[in-house]
Amino acid sequence: MNVFAVPDLPEVRPGDSLAALIDERVDLRPDDVVCVASTVVSKAESRIADLTQFPAGGRARDLAAGLERATGEGKDPRFAQAVLEESTDLLMEAPFLLTETRFGHVTVNAGIDRSNVPGGDLLLLPEDPTASAARIAAGLDADRVIVTDTCGRPFRHGQRGVAIGWAGTPAARDWRGERDREGRELDVTVQAVVDELAAAANLVAGEGAGGTPAVVVRGFEFGDHGGSDALFRDVEGDFVRQALHEWSFEAD
Repeated sequence: MNVFAVPDLPEVRPGDSLAALIDERVDLRPDDVVCVASTVVSKAESRIADLTQFPAGGRARDLAAGLERATGEGKDPRFAQAVLEESTDLLMEAPFLLTETRFGHVTVNAGIDRSNVPGGDLLLLPEDPTASAARIAAGLDADRVIVTDTCGRPFRHGQRGVAIGWAGTPAARDWRGERDREGRELDVTVQAVVDELAAAANLVAGEGAGGTPAVVVRGFEFGDHGGSDALFRDVEGDFVRQALHEWSFEAD
């Protein structure tokens, strides 16, 4: 398998065709996987916003005050309002806002970015990253596209790349029912391949001013396995989320 960055991509502006920008710079193969950072997807889809668009309500002001008490740092209640409006569930209120986005991804601050936002204060995640991936794929010779983001991990330091949207491939490779080397049947292993591809792409893409927002994974074969798009856990089976809700309630 080979992983390489798409070279010389310009600053992405609202309305730009990411498929065209990528296609101009790489001779893609049908079996390539194209990984595109959510930041440029958001820019192309005009997801740049100003804090003035989010006048703070009472709930946002309470959250900002609680964050300031917990961290000792001033928090803009308008930012808290933006997080609330981009979320369907608030799992933690302090020392940071942990939320579920409208498309099911659980992340800090609804994934809102405040860096590298030309012409605005905030960069919101794409409204529907899987639909974004499908639109990009429609303009490429490669059928598989993953929209990536970076986020932290419970119990570990540092961030890593994850998939927040995908098209042309199942999210996960299901090994259940197959055999290990000792002949034992696998009964729980479901491999989140879109996350693993996103992490591999992030190693090549880099971060900061020198980062590259699009990466091609060449030579990845899904194999003869069952597939699943169940990447985000349902609330009923997410015991960590349930515990967080109970902890937040008790903390109140």
